[in-house]
Amino acid sequence: MRVIFMGTPDFSVGTLEALIEAGHDVCLAVTQPDKPKGRGKEMQFTPVKEAAVRHGIPVYQPKRVRDAECVEELRKYNADVMVVVAFGQILPKVILEMTPYGCINVHASLLPKYRGAAPIQWAIIEGETVTGVTTMQMDEGLDTGDMILKTEIPIAEDETGESLHDKLAEAGAALCVETLHAIEKKTAVFEKQPESPTAYAKMLTKDLGDIDWTKTAVQIERLVRGLNSWPSAYTHTGGKVMKIWKAQAEPQGQKGRSTGDNGQDRTEQIGQTKEKNEWNTMPGTVVSVEKDSFCVQTGDGVLRVLEVQMPGKKRMDTGAFLRGYALEEGSVFGRE
Repeated sequence: MRVIFMGTPDFSVGTLEALIEAGHDVCLAVTQPDKPKGRGKEMQFTPVKEAAVRHGIPVYQPKRVRDAECVEELRKYNADVMVVVAFGQILPKVILEMTPYGCINVHASLLPKYRGAAPIQWAIIEGETVTGVTTMQMDEGLDTGDMILKTEIPIAEDETGESLHDKLAEAGAALCVETLHAIEKKTAVFEKQPESPTAYAKMLTKDLGDIDWTKTAVQIERLVRGLNSWPSAYTHTGGKVMKIWKAQAEPQGQKGRSTGDNGQDRTEQIGQTKEKNEWNTMPGTVVSVEKDSFCVQTGDGVLRVLEVQMPGKKRMDTGAFLRGYALEEGSVFGRE
């Protein structure tokens, strides 16, 4: 099929390359305008533009796809179908209906769940055990078009936003090729979407990562994983921001190992209120400092912190952090 491909970030690239490998004639790649990046503010190609250039595919970067100039440019290519993967702009009806097979979208969730800009991360944050990819015929709504094919991907207990992104990108690429094959052979089945059982998967922002220690340890641990690698979960201590990259939720009163002043291991109750440590009940309080981790009281349970990052420093396991920074039991983490 003659395809106009529309996409921008890394997630889109696998589908573009899969379409090329499957023998489709990708006649144009439409992507967002280049943006300045880094200290030098040099203009940087989008990942889709980089891939298109490597394959000798013409690239078009409209500021607004709704502009008449853009619409007329797309018409020139007489494509059979448009494939849209994380493009970044809402398409007008005139573009949605421009080609014989319309616009096919690859969405990183099991629709109708997690419509929106960040379905990968929100599936982890909300505690899903399974997610996936859906292809759909786009309409004027936000991820509300008729569903065509789905593929499921289990969410591992240690899954991060980054690792799940890569799994779904690969699955989406294969599913898109399968979808175009079904459309071309006229075997595709289009299914109307019911109402979504989940909230809209809103775009991620940096302030989303500011940890609210009154939430449960399980909720915070999911936030840490879901926002890894961007924008990251973080907290505030001593006027500085500490990013938390890896953690483990533990129930109240779980026993942990730590090293005493005499160098011998001791077993202690984590997060339980003691007469001399009444501060243990306050969410955000460090209740245990051990050799390779520390534990923080939450609204329910404790969070064992395993990997952190301080301003201007690289990510490090908590053991390395504790060898260079003084953190005492009773210290309190807060929000901005």
